Amino acid sequence: MLKIGDITMKNKVVLAPMAGVCNPAFRLIAKEFGAGLVCAEMVSDKAIVHKNEQSLKMLYVDEREKPLSLQIFGGSKDTLVEAAKIVDKQTNADIIDINMGCPVPKITKCDAGARWLLDPEKIYEMVSYVVDAVDKPVTVKMRMGWDEDHIYAVDNARAVERAGGKAVAVHGRTRVQMYEGTANWDIIKEVKDAVSIPVIGNGDVKTPEDAKRMIDMTGVDGVMIGRAALGNPWMLYRTIHYLETGQYKDEPSYKEKMDVCILHMDRLIALKGEDVAVREMRKHAAWYIKGMRGAAKIRDMINALSKRDELAAALYAFVEEQETKGNDKPQESLIAQ
Repeated sequence: MLKIGDITMKNKVVLAPMAGVCNPAFRLIAKEFGAGLVCAEMVSDKAIVHKNEQSLKMLYVDEREKPLSLQIFGGSKDTLVEAAKIVDKQTNADIIDINMGCPVPKITKCDAGARWLLDPEKIYEMVSYVVDAVDKPVTVKMRMGWDEDHIYAVDNARAVERAGGKAVAVHGRTRVQMYEGTANWDIIKEVKDAVSIPVIGNGDVKTPEDAKRMIDMTGVDGVMIGRAALGNPWMLYRTIHYLETGQYKDEPSYKEKMDVCILHMDRLIALKGEDVAVREMRKHAAWYIKGMRGAAKIRDMINALSKRDELAAALYAFVEEQETKGNDKPQESLIAQ
């Protein structure tokens, strides 16, 4: 079981905090598919402190999502601490997470995100300030290093622990790698061996077996699933079931996938209104149909739609066509062997 501070999760599977994706609509689906912990997409400390309307909306937590971790990022002590205090006292999140992994240049140029990976002492100071200012458990999500010549994952994790952080999630890639190449699980194991706080492993967990292999190989306390859950929340419950029983759950039918996709869209509409939600939902719809026979031909059509009913009708018509052709079973490539 994964325990962070006094918060106990029901299993070891964690939904990663993906920017532009992990809003309440998607997080709630992940929770309904069994995720022990869901993480919200990162929010700027300055935007929180300056009461940016859009950013404050990103702090909303549905009670059904809990336990939930809200992630903040920033480069200066004063705004980071102030934002953490707001999350601590004015939201019902369970955990405050500090982003030290975002590789995007507009974040690192602000001395935030992955930029901190070059300075364990700064990590210690910043985490200390936040821990001292709040009551909720503080965690850190980081990458293993800036580049192959600057991998300070062990020192950085020890700094988090020394500062009072209650857990650390480690993505086994450097900032320079972005999302390319292979995640280095050996580094994750080194971190796990070096600290006594819980360590959550992240990177290249694409199947339920990957999750078990990561746990067996590194000893991590939790497994973070990110891109593999996009359009595929079934990956979460299939992983949980596999970790608990060693057995596989069947892949969903195409119709089941579309039902969840439409539920996702309707929740997004309730949050953001039809215009914004349907535009945002196009990328999710492409993820939900990824790997299905004939998916490529309707992707362009989906990207031209702007109304909820149009998108729903197009997706269900696609599924019906596949059923008629007998193509409504998941392809072998989608099923973990």
